[in-house]
Amino acid sequence: MTTSLFDLYKIGVGPSSSHTMGPMRAACRFARELGGRGLLERVARVQVDLYGSLALTGLGHATDRAVLLGLTGNEPATIDPALIESTVAAIRASGELRLAGERTIAFAEANDMLFHRDQMTPPGAQTQHPNGLRLTALDAAGAKLEERTFFSVGGGFIVEDGARETRERQEAAIPFPFHTAAELLAAAHANELSISQLMLENECALVARDSEQPPVQVVREGIDRIWQVMQECVRRGMETEGILPGGLNVRRRARRLAERLREKEADGLRGDPLAPLDWVTVYAMAVNEENAAGGRVVTAPTNGAAGVVPAVLHYYDRFAPNADHEGMLRFFLTSAAIGILYKENASISGAEVGCQGEVGVACSMAAGGLTAALGGTNGQVEHAAEIAMEHNLGMTCDPIGGLVQIPCIERNAMGAVKAVQASRIALYEAEAHKVSLDQVIRTMYLTGLDMQARYKETSLAGLALNVIEC
Repeated sequence: MTTSLFDLYKIGVGPSSSHTMGPMRAACRFARELGGRGLLERVARVQVDLYGSLALTGLGHATDRAVLLGLTGNEPATIDPALIESTVAAIRASGELRLAGERTIAFAEANDMLFHRDQMTPPGAQTQHPNGLRLTALDAAGAKLEERTFFSVGGGFIVEDGARETRERQEAAIPFPFHTAAELLAAAHANELSISQLMLENECALVARDSEQPPVQVVREGIDRIWQVMQECVRRGMETEGILPGGLNVRRRARRLAERLREKEADGLRGDPLAPLDWVTVYAMAVNEENAAGGRVVTAPTNGAAGVVPAVLHYYDRFAPNADHEGMLRFFLTSAAIGILYKENASISGAEVGCQGEVGVACSMAAGGLTAALGGTNGQVEHAAEIAMEHNLGMTCDPIGGLVQIPCIERNAMGAVKAVQASRIALYEAEAHKVSLDQVIRTMYLTGLDMQARYKETSLAGLALNVIEC
């Protein structure tokens, strides 16, 4: 285990964790480290080269805007979404940007940001991933001052080409390292812990290095903050109307759907047994409409799948008997353990393994988290997570127009409903199941590798090709 709960659940902005948040973080790091190396005052121009899926669907996913914002020193977690439009417009109108917020340089976007749609990876790169970007700083004479190559590997995570991992150092800091679901279950059993308790111990060990406050307080307050942002996102999504940006003219629906459900409740139709699932749909769509509009969201584990976890957690909070704050904490800690297994043994990048790595993983995380929140055993948690992914295997990533709208918004609603059902199956099942979570994670990864590239966030096939944009 080298990933933290707070790595998987990151506060940021839409519409995409891999195409927006990752490139913004990479560009921001590049710009700030130019200053750290004493090169900032010599920079006259920065060239941005985008490859693979970042080039093919970057415009629809706002990669161009994200890079501009990152070069000016903005981070996804702290940027004000309300200022994004005006900041980008000012850069484009003036043809200048404040590199790292300190040095003004010319930036002619048409010449300085290049979309290499015929190249899947940057030339000469050691890393092979379809979300690559290369940033080059040049002086006034055109000489190269610095060149860095980054890969946005899903969920807002970035890796630099050729960088070494620090797995051993981080694992030495936690009491219960695990690499597989089998190891996770074995460690929990041997120490008489639930998965959530084991994760809490690990998270406390990680934050203890950097905080003077009691670690458990830091972790619990951090989770509370994530839940607060998720709730605010759902609220905004259920209050806002209008057309989503990007040119598809997709109308927001969450507010209207919520109003209809409230009208039914006011008319005395609370006895509808499927009403809770209707609310799950509304919650998920509200989040992903906010994401599509570039609003504040939490990766869970990605932006494209950001609606599944909060929708299922809202379901628990509103409809589960005896739901409480401790159940919410169990949900987050357990779902994070499951997400870590996918992140470290497979992928959460739609560009690498299709949407099974985004909505599929979110569905698996939410199913396991809900099972833990409802008091399920460790075995039932593992079973629920396995069921959820088993029925998402092979799901492609084919966004129309390269936008995180169709089929992404409805797909989150379907994934959330599926997570609830997977949890219910696991909670009612007493016998051992045939397929393990480790087996289904391995199957998902191999299926993704076998999937043709045109079905993996390139918008070159599937719905993206066969539905006319209008």
